[in-house]
Amino acid sequence: MATKVLLTSAEVDPFAKVGGLADVAGSLPKALRRQGIDARVLMPHYGFIDSARFGIQPLFSFTYFHRSGSIDVTVSQTEYEGVTVYFVRAPWYFGNEQAVYGDWDYDMPRFVFYNQLTIEVIAELNRRLGWLPDVVHANDWHTGLTPFLLSERKKSDATFARMGSMYSIHNMAYQGDNAGGWCWNHGVPGREHPELIARGLSDNLMASAFVYSDIITTVSPRYAIEIQFPYQGYGLHDLLRTRASDLHGILNGIDTEVWNPATDKVLVANYDATDFAQKRPLNKRQLQSDVGLNVRDDVPVIGLVSRLVWQKGLDLALPAISQLLETHDVQFIGLGAGEKAYSDAFYDLGQQYSWKARTFVGFNATIANRIYAGGDLFLMPSHYEPCGIGQMIAMRYGSLPLVRETGGLADTVTNYDNGDAAEGTGFVFAWEEVDAVYNTLVWAVETFHHRKDAWARMQARAMQTDLSWSRSAAEYGKLYEAIKARHG
Repeated sequence: MATKVLLTSAEVDPFAKVGGLADVAGSLPKALRRQGIDARVLMPHYGFIDSARFGIQPLFSFTYFHRSGSIDVTVSQTEYEGVTVYFVRAPWYFGNEQAVYGDWDYDMPRFVFYNQLTIEVIAELNRRLGWLPDVVHANDWHTGLTPFLLSERKKSDATFARMGSMYSIHNMAYQGDNAGGWCWNHGVPGREHPELIARGLSDNLMASAFVYSDIITTVSPRYAIEIQFPYQGYGLHDLLRTRASDLHGILNGIDTEVWNPATDKVLVANYDATDFAQKRPLNKRQLQSDVGLNVRDDVPVIGLVSRLVWQKGLDLALPAISQLLETHDVQFIGLGAGEKAYSDAFYDLGQQYSWKARTFVGFNATIANRIYAGGDLFLMPSHYEPCGIGQMIAMRYGSLPLVRETGGLADTVTNYDNGDAAEGTGFVFAWEEVDAVYNTLVWAVETFHHRKDAWARMQARAMQTDLSWSRSAAEYGKLYEAIKARHG
């Protein structure tokens, strides 16, 4: 019998997306189903979701009673690319909002309640449809209470006895801390695990998931190591190390049907690893023309598509790019949105070097895809990067990533061997310094000019790298089976 998995997430692409969490929750279930796993998804039914567009239909309703009173809950459903997706709506908590997240006082009670609803929806799915998951797969702090609430429900409901839980960390920096008051208001029992009490972490939702889930995963092997130490552990590294034997780093994939230069409709010339040398330059010319830069094959185009926040290394990238524009014949094309200080500096860079740089504040999918397809280098100098998707899309499109050696960037990009490219899919540096970014950019630019065969060899290797979800889905499948065995 197929393993049954309910993946619960605050974001699921294409229904609601803020960051990489949505990409995983949208793509992984499809890959799991191809592995023969009955993977389904549960998410909040936000007010901005276009139900008509996605064919979302009401499935059933029920009344949920908790400490603050009773709430009418509606569960809806759609089938999207072969995956059943359930949506839960419960006024005031979910149903009228026009954004996934708000401020702390707004988000914390909503997601504490969402964890409670998750358990109730599971019970209703079993009662009404006869579908009960073997594993509940929770993701990030928004669902961090679910493993605990599942363990609590087992004490009073034999239906849940053989159900296990997995918890995936997508970003250790966001933990859902100081949730104790909201948990009490909603009638959530105290989290009295000794490891939480000893560390004063009973009110931290992510910490709760660490001690109550069967298995913990994160989105790359390197990140699984990094978060066990203070710099990237954000105060939870000691607690996580108590579960080291149950911690697994599984590299995210990308949806290679969506991210495919051979079929991408916004490109002026489609190509693959066999004919990119002839066809890809047409996309570079179109990109240069689109943004108003000189159309030149001989100048390296450096691209950036990013959230404009500290994590992404903008404090390193912007001074390094500015210095490179002063000293070398290059072009820079960037696209991003984020914190005001970085957005302003990003915009100013484009104005200061307007004859050789263009910066776009905001997001435009057409420009983004054309940067991937037309840029020569893709800059991603993150301070930390749990997995990252930009570098994988860039590789798929033949734009060589220039990255810092951290997290998923280290796991996906192989450094150029500085020779004939017997190895390499990009350029890698280690130190969190402007000079490290600048010097690596100079190295890449000189390689572009003087070692064209090596450059082309790396492009072909990058485009042929298996970045799909198939291998990762198989690893998740093995872990689900291990969880089932624990509760068999």
